[in-house]
Amino acid sequence: MSRGLMSRAGHWVFAMAAVLLFAGCATLPDEAPRPPTKTIAVSADTALGKIALASQPDPDLSGFRLMPGGDFAFDTRIQLARRAQRTLDVQYYQIENDETGRYLLRTLRDAAQRGVRVRLLMDDLYTSGEDELLLGLAATPNVELRLFNPFPAGRGSLLKRFTASLFDFSRVNRRMHNKLFIADGAMAVAGGRNIGNQYFRRTSGENFIDLDTFVTGALVPRLGSLFDQYWNSVYVRPIQSVVASDLPREELQKRFELATGPDTTPPPPKPAPNDLLGYSPMAEDLDAGKLGLIWTTAEAYADSPERVIGKTASYGGVPLLDVDSVRYNVVEQMRRARSEVTIVSPYLIPGASGLDVMREIRGRNVKISVVTNSLAATDEPLVHTAYRRYRPDMLKLGADLYELSTKRTRSSVRLGLFGTSVGRLHAKSAVIDQRILFVGSMNFDPRSETHNTEIGLFIRSPEMAQQALKLIDVLKQQGAYRLRFAEGCNESRIEWVSDEGGGKVTVLTEEPDSGFWDRTMLEILAPLTPESLL
Repeated sequence: MSRGLMSRAGHWVFAMAAVLLFAGCATLPDEAPRPPTKTIAVSADTALGKIALASQPDPDLSGFRLMPGGDFAFDTRIQLARRAQRTLDVQYYQIENDETGRYLLRTLRDAAQRGVRVRLLMDDLYTSGEDELLLGLAATPNVELRLFNPFPAGRGSLLKRFTASLFDFSRVNRRMHNKLFIADGAMAVAGGRNIGNQYFRRTSGENFIDLDTFVTGALVPRLGSLFDQYWNSVYVRPIQSVVASDLPREELQKRFELATGPDTTPPPPKPAPNDLLGYSPMAEDLDAGKLGLIWTTAEAYADSPERVIGKTASYGGVPLLDVDSVRYNVVEQMRRARSEVTIVSPYLIPGASGLDVMREIRGRNVKISVVTNSLAATDEPLVHTAYRRYRPDMLKLGADLYELSTKRTRSSVRLGLFGTSVGRLHAKSAVIDQRILFVGSMNFDPRSETHNTEIGLFIRSPEMAQQALKLIDVLKQQGAYRLRFAEGCNESRIEWVSDEGGGKVTVLTEEPDSGFWDRTMLEILAPLTPESLL
């Protein structure tokens, strides 16, 4: 199985086992109150601000451009970092210690050396073994690096981290899954991508099919305030208060320079001339001083950082609806649908509540289409054990269900030139009534609903919705199998169907593209995997 069973879901099962097997307890040291800092307002005094203001046709509108291609998405972030003059506010669930991650960190360092204020906020789950690298960046003047919900000890490995948090599992089990990049309070990137080679099509083994959006205009101040909400939270710590180091600042800076230099961190390849939607790289628009975007109205939501302690709004002890949560707003938009809802989620576990929403929607004859990973395509095989329990129910409701195929993504000309690498779905999006597009970090699973914090954008634009549907249709037609019940089996057996073109239709009767060992292991692990930890 790709990346093994110890992927996202496996971490939580593994962590619970570690908590039960080992004794240990560590706590974070007390910290003095920190003065809050805030994002800046867009200004024509910066180059990016001048372009943003000159491009905006109306002060109430926001400009967007979808970025399905990893090369375009990474280059846009790098371009914004290189051109920023005052601030960079960067928030990620994961920044990997690979060529892509180190290149971004070095670009942030270079910006700070130009006098740009850099605020980098990372979730602490995937920082094992990165302490020296991150301390080296934080040793740069104008850089402040903070960790969300940090582990108090055991910095070297995941096992040590969780065993050191024996009596604090409820807290460390809750993570910041947000992904956001803001430059000079003028332009931003949000969506599903973390920072690492596989998110930007830079590996030969596996690469993610993902989706980000470029943002400027009226929504950027809202995104900045959401970033500030996390940055100034009591659940965030400067890395220096979590990680002790006896090395002087100059030595940390020297080691960062060596770790991120050209010998270990080559620059990314130049983006293609055009992406799947026909756009040229963002650098061309920035050089021209005018942005070619889709201008419309939009909203942005993020879960409260207090989710880390399981806190929800209440009145008189009675829980209230969290109207600012991403999940609540996605579900409300789905409930208002009149004709169709299309969902793209790599990790799909609808649960009883999700099935109820689907049942309510289908009761009004609203079409539902869902795209997710197959067993072979997922990097989270344990999540698949829970997802497959719901496949029959979704099909019985009349939902159109598609699963990404590793073989079909390799052979598709339009799905990102995966070559011999495995294509895996990582995009998180939804389209309602062909007029509202959701793009964000939220999966349709219990972890995104109750444990992780997420961010999501609701873009009210038929044109943007049609662009997203175009991308999804390519996935369905050239990279996925459609699921159906086999005839004459009383809805007891599922088939996977693909149209290969030229009148050829392939019908499979077991999990496509998967091996016997994969299927056998899942049969063994399925009853042992608690859905609440996935």
